[in-house]
Amino acid sequence: MQKEMPALETIYVYTRAEAIEDKVLIDVSELAREVGFECPVTITAAVYADCVASLEGEDETEQGRLRDGLNALRSAAFGPRGHESTLFFSVWRIPYIGEVPEYVRLKSVLGFGDNEEWVMTIMEPLED
Repeated sequence: MQKEMPALETIYVYTRAEAIEDKVLIDVSELAREVGFECPVTITAAVYADCVASLEGEDETEQGRLRDGLNALRSAAFGPRGHESTLFFSVWRIPYIGEVPEYVRLKSVLGFGDNEEWVMTIMEPLED
């Protein structure tokens, strides 16, 4: 006879709303809606720092870089592979002024938010 596992007690839940308030996640839903996403979208602070934040003296704006990334995700999400809950896609990143731009691989996860609504989070491939 197989032993039944004891029920685990939840000690603490860190909500998506708390992560946004703490700036661990950055809400980009307004721009995402303009690009064609229907659910709330956030990016992690790591993705923001690595792929969106402006470099001193750079001509491109954070808003433009973010729009480009969202468009890259939209193309990947609604492409020939169909609709998936986890999707990998690439965006251009300029590491430092004067350096050659490079592709950075990101991950998008579609899941449920704090109130069981559909939400999307964009993160680095090893983040959860």
